[in-house]
Amino acid sequence: MSIKQISVFIENKPGVLYAMTGVLAQGGVDMRAFTLAETSDFGIARIIVDDVYKASTTLKDAGYVHSISDVLGVAVPDEPGGLSRVLQALTDAQVNVEYMYVFQGHKNTGSAYTIFKVADNAAASATLAQRGIKVIDQGEIEKL
Repeated sequence: MSIKQISVFIENKPGVLYAMTGVLAQGGVDMRAFTLAETSDFGIARIIVDDVYKASTTLKDAGYVHSISDVLGVAVPDEPGGLSRVLQALTDAQVNVEYMYVFQGHKNTGSAYTIFKVADNAAASATLAQRGIKVIDQGEIEKL
């Protein structure tokens, strides 16, 4: 079970991030989660969206270099220790987390959502399911 993440390569200078998010907005793309990693010259915007095809087409038409990758989405209990329990399960299964970022879902879910980049989404998903931890899919992201 996985979620599609779009990674957009952008220059690290004023106005570029604004322009890229404006292109997505004009294309009718709703961002669900967003994180930005940067170097001195370039950045990588990692985005979870409501419609991956529309976002990819919109970015391509505007000339943005981007890629689509599979990541793992987890509904983390919104309570003290919730994230720690998820990380403990992954650690026990020897799953390395390359990176992660968190976004808040609707208030009535009782969960914060976390995106994980791991080497094997299927193995990580199975490990979490065995511990009773909810893994979310692309369909659930589109409904948020």
